Amino acid sequence: MPSINDILILLPEIYLVLAACVLLLLDAYLKPGQKGAVHWLSILVLLVGAYLVVSGQPPSSVSAFGGMFIRDGVAEVLKVFSLLISAMIFVYARPYLKDRAIPFGEFYTLTIFATVGIMFLVSAGSLVTVYLGLELLTLSSYALVALNRDSSLSSEAAIKYFVLGALASGMLLYGMSMVYGATHSLDLHTIHAAIVGTEWKTLLLFGLVFMITGIGFKLGAAPFHMWIPDVYQGSPTAVTVFIGSAQKLAAFGMAYRLLSTGMGDAAGGLTGLASQWQLMLAVLAVLSLAIGNLVALVQTNLKRLLAYSTISHMGYLLVGFVNGGPDGYSASMFYAVSYALTSAAAFGMIIVLSRSGFECEEIDDLKGLNQRSPWFAFLMLLVMFSLAGVPPLFGFYGKLLVLKAAVEAGMLWLALVGAVAAIIGLYYYLRVVKVMYFDAPVEGTDVRATADAPARWVLSLNALALLVLGFTWSPLLAWCQKAFAG
Repeated sequence: MPSINDILILLPEIYLVLAACVLLLLDAYLKPGQKGAVHWLSILVLLVGAYLVVSGQPPSSVSAFGGMFIRDGVAEVLKVFSLLISAMIFVYARPYLKDRAIPFGEFYTLTIFATVGIMFLVSAGSLVTVYLGLELLTLSSYALVALNRDSSLSSEAAIKYFVLGALASGMLLYGMSMVYGATHSLDLHTIHAAIVGTEWKTLLLFGLVFMITGIGFKLGAAPFHMWIPDVYQGSPTAVTVFIGSAQKLAAFGMAYRLLSTGMGDAAGGLTGLASQWQLMLAVLAVLSLAIGNLVALVQTNLKRLLAYSTISHMGYLLVGFVNGGPDGYSASMFYAVSYALTSAAAFGMIIVLSRSGFECEEIDDLKGLNQRSPWFAFLMLLVMFSLAGVPPLFGFYGKLLVLKAAVEAGMLWLALVGAVAAIIGLYYYLRVVKVMYFDAPVEGTDVRATADAPARWVLSLNALALLVLGFTWSPLLAWCQKAFAG
């Protein structure tokens, strides 16, 4: 039976599951005119969850349920930002869902369950917990993508996501079974210790390849990126913003737990499989940087452009991860956080500029935005410059840190590839800025911010934070470094 200590360690997750069930019941029994309360309660639930994570964080790493669940600094950072970004997404989503008559209750409940999946995933101490968290996240996401039942594009995206996601999950599980067969354990720390002395290196390598396939799919790294453009474009934008931001934190946490905690370097300098997966990730990083940036150059749909941008950004995240040490992991996590915040602002802008009967999804829809909504054109400029890595925006320091980590790992060639890719990426980000500021508005269109005041205020704070954090990024980096110091 679980002890009181086990329950206290899992208190934020238990609280969120119970709160999601209560919200689902409230939505079922409230009258249509009262359902706005579910929106504000959902935001409050996530903010209280973030408070429970921070206030209950132990001074050192602790585990529960026989090591299946780990609560440490890495989990704390990823959980706090996942919860805060999800709360921000709820503010963005309300006007979008209301205009399109998409069910409120299902969206909020499924997103909270998906966030709980993220929290389990980043705290996994066992292969079983990794798979439990992953499936809770992905199954909720499949339903979210298909939430707009009147859209054939949304249904098509959900089917593609489900089929490819099921294939990736099966390959990940197959890889896990090979690792279990070689080490006779599901516990990641036990696997880590057993790898050095095991005679089943070939079996472990096969398992590693299949596990990296699953990780690559969740990150959206090439060549496992096929689902990203269609799902981003076909999903309701309120769902796309969650998939494109908070889920990337989960993917980083999953990669860290499986590769570093489970298959990283052992004590005393003995190497497990780190040298093998570092090379594999370097190849994925190069492919992601090349495919993401080059294909983004020819996109005319803004959501598809951001989708290919995501692929390239996951390449940068992997550039830091291949360092294989605390500096590389902290730089990679810093990059994941910066990208999640920037991506949330980018898709939040699409939501704020959209309205019933008009989806602001084409780049040409932004023509002349500066003449009609100069404030939001400026915010979009900040977002695009942060994605491009233009100083002094937040995204610049993320790119700088991961490239520095690659150089320190002796992979100068990989850092050079990243630098060249950043220059290529400037073109399509600057194209969006050029359209807003220098092109005349399209006749017959009136693109302006039509969302409610809370969404506009939160978007403004989100975008301005990218500028402020560009000058005050040191505390966040110190928090990330502290998470890996132990």
